[in-house]
Amino acid sequence: MIFRPPQAPLRILLADDHGIVREGLKMMLAHAQATIGAVDEAATGEQALALLAAHGADLLVLDLGMPGVSGSGWVRALRVRHPALYIMVLTANTDERTRAAVLEAGADAFVAKTGSSQPLLAAIAALASGVARPRAAPAAYMQTPDETLTRREQQVLAMAALGATAAQIAQDLHISPFTARKHRENLMRKLGLHSTAELVAYAVRLGLPTG
Repeated sequence: MIFRPPQAPLRILLADDHGIVREGLKMMLAHAQATIGAVDEAATGEQALALLAAHGADLLVLDLGMPGVSGSGWVRALRVRHPALYIMVLTANTDERTRAAVLEAGADAFVAKTGSSQPLLAAIAALASGVARPRAAPAAYMQTPDETLTRREQQVLAMAALGATAAQIAQDLHISPFTARKHRENLMRKLGLHSTAELVAYAVRLGLPTG
């Protein structure tokens, strides 16, 4: 269960490459029965990652088809970096397989753009009340060609591809910097990688976001 102080202003990030969609979402927020603080906007996956790193957010409304967002793998890596973030995927893609993959990857909600505003307003109400619904952890962080990677090494791979240092990885995963470096060394050895550039290229092939 994720708790946050009741009545604290919500910080929301609207990530969609269509300005008119972001404007419509802001109009919906104006009708929310909650105190909205800052509302940030991103038109690309890179901008969304930068804003989250700089300011954080309580709620991310994410367009799955936005430039720089590579499907469920992107959501998986994002969940590791921001475990308390409520992720609502807002998409025109209503394919059931996509929905299942995104929710398994760690998204809290999957909403069709052709639907109503109710899921968005309900999520805001839950967050504003001080408690968001329980989130089940994904059974497996991601699928990789090399199944010898441990779950922790998979997490380190995703975060290193985003440009995280050993200190940042250690802080986010609650491990020591030495342990973070050892995980990175082990996964690169197992995958036959010899540089950060090769690691990023490998992450791109997996569909993970890179920073």
